[in-house]
Amino acid sequence: MGKGGMSRGDAGDEEEENMAAWLLGINDLKIQPFKLPPLGPYDVKITMKAVGICGSDVHYVKHLSCAGFVVKEPMVIGHECAGIIDEVGSEVKNLVPGDRVALEPQITCWQCDRCKEGRYNLCPDVKFFATPPVHGSLANQVVHPANLCFKLPDNMTLEEGALCEPLSVGVYACRRAKVGLYTNVLIMGAGPIGLVTMLAARAFGAPRIVIVDVDDQRLSVAKNLGADEIVKVSTSVQDVPEEVEKITKAMGARVDVTFDCAGFSKTMSTALAATGTGGVVCLVGMGHNEMTIPLTPAAAREVDVIGVFRYQNTWPLCLELISSGKIDVKPLITHRFGFSQKEVEEAFETSARGGTAIKVMFNL
Repeated sequence: MGKGGMSRGDAGDEEEENMAAWLLGINDLKIQPFKLPPLGPYDVKITMKAVGICGSDVHYVKHLSCAGFVVKEPMVIGHECAGIIDEVGSEVKNLVPGDRVALEPQITCWQCDRCKEGRYNLCPDVKFFATPPVHGSLANQVVHPANLCFKLPDNMTLEEGALCEPLSVGVYACRRAKVGLYTNVLIMGAGPIGLVTMLAARAFGAPRIVIVDVDDQRLSVAKNLGADEIVKVSTSVQDVPEEVEKITKAMGARVDVTFDCAGFSKTMSTALAATGTGGVVCLVGMGHNEMTIPLTPAAAREVDVIGVFRYQNTWPLCLELISSGKIDVKPLITHRFGFSQKEVEEAFETSARGGTAIKVMFNL
């Protein structure tokens, strides 16, 4: 298990019982006791205040699996989070009780070659909130390493702190694809990750951004958040040639980098065809585990395909981008809920339905 806590069977009597949202089975969420581990010398205990729902959380609730990870025993859900320091370990020097912090939810070994290279997101022994069997953070309190807790600037809210997690995906994707002042960007998918990638690309200097989706509501949100053009597409791969023409017209220039934030055969086929010669396609979404895509024509044009897995070293930049006003994540929050059994159930159903819901946030 990660630092978060222990299984509900280990829960004992505490001065004030710590409660968490446990995933017990498909569509079966229950608020139950969650015993925390002892506070280590380099750990902090955090009272959770803001926790967002991610698409992966919903996938676990609906299917008990996501991207090859399978829930085999009860698990606390949630990983987009921020809170207030309640207690610090004996060796913690940079944080004190009362500090408001955003949590990076992955604990790595720092011993393997990937960690030593700085690519700690690829650590084979990573423990990530709410990725089985590691417990998550939709709880009254969690214990977490102090070096993965980042103090919020005074002008940032706890909700904005929680949104550093999804924003980190977009920021890291833009770093991987080397987005800059001369990079025209195409984004496949206007869901939450597509939208934060769009915000990050603009902050990185992208002069023109086109975003595509199958849903009018999401495209409207993308336009309001700053997309230069939006293009509605279908789910049929037969429509790719015609839709590439529409995308090219909407961009009005060469597509330098495409981010596929959906991760389906259709979206990757479109990305490969629409990206200009010598450009880059960055696969961010994980919709399909296996795809059939036209790689050879893309290879003949030297279109590079790169992958993104979570993030690394992004929280300080996310905090700067939000606190400076370069990125405004507040419009992403469309629904808010408290932390009761009824509200937890309603919140996950709201997120799963989609529609007008972009980011659903718990206020604890």
